[in-house]
Amino acid sequence: MSRHVLALACCLAMPFAASAETLKLYTSQPNEDARKTVEAFEAAHPGTKVDWVRDGTTQLMARMAAEIAAGAGQPDVLLIADTVTLEGMAHEGKLAAYKSPEAAAYDPALYSPEGYYHSTKLITTGIAYNTGATAVPTAWADLVKPDYKGMVAMPSPLYSGAALIHLATLTAAPALGWSYYEALAANDTLADGGNGGVFKAVAAGEKPYGVLVDYMALRAKAEGSPIDFVFPTEGVTYVTEPVAIMAGAANKADAEKFVDFVLSEAGQNLVVEMGYIPARNGIASPEGFPARGDIKLMAFDPAKTLADTEANKSKFAEVFGVK
Repeated sequence: MSRHVLALACCLAMPFAASAETLKLYTSQPNEDARKTVEAFEAAHPGTKVDWVRDGTTQLMARMAAEIAAGAGQPDVLLIADTVTLEGMAHEGKLAAYKSPEAAAYDPALYSPEGYYHSTKLITTGIAYNTGATAVPTAWADLVKPDYKGMVAMPSPLYSGAALIHLATLTAAPALGWSYYEALAANDTLADGGNGGVFKAVAAGEKPYGVLVDYMALRAKAEGSPIDFVFPTEGVTYVTEPVAIMAGAANKADAEKFVDFVLSEAGQNLVVEMGYIPARNGIASPEGFPARGDIKLMAFDPAKTLADTEANKSKFAEVFGVK
């Protein structure tokens, strides 16, 4: 190859290399889901590389605070478990407002009016039961009946973010309230750990009934596990794995592209492939899940839940005798 041709080839290559961008993502998605999300986004946006970190939401928040304090930078975009965490960050001025054009296909309750965060899926909490159980509950109120005494497991809101949202939602419901949690405690309901422990207890028959997130039960049912799931008549509580852009994001342009992608039809079809209920209207639920229109979502206020968090934890610990 002549010097002129080599020089021309180098010149042509340089703009492409310079255009490659890196997007820094922090996510609480399961590892396999995070990998699929990143690979799909990179395929849709050639030349953009995603540097991603996966951990639980609480751990990610602690890591991010430590990195920022040490001057080690911050992520560009977050894809984490719940809106309450992001509501708090928005109040602290840590999130950038971005009104994605894809939000028009979503119910207004599923995103911040200012555009600080947008929900990407619905992970509902309902009642799981072992198929060997003698009765099948249909409502939250059933779990406090004498026939269910000592037979119910649920995640603790002192440990699980989804359980804390569940508690805030049910205690705000006029027909349930704190008297419902007092009745659960009096009925010897086991409240400990997270959803994983509840799933194992119900699937093994140690506790015939459990308060559990939908996909754990329905995926296991499809694989032949002796477990099934009920969407209670009063409605279900839910977390939505929202996406948000950090204030001062170094790569805001690609962060906006990432938000648009996970909210797009392609991004929401990927959510369905992973086995979750999509947040976007007009996208069918995964096989074995009810249609979006058939699921009753209980009223939920992220801002009030955030404000009541410590009081709710303290009250729960008092009711269940947790020190």
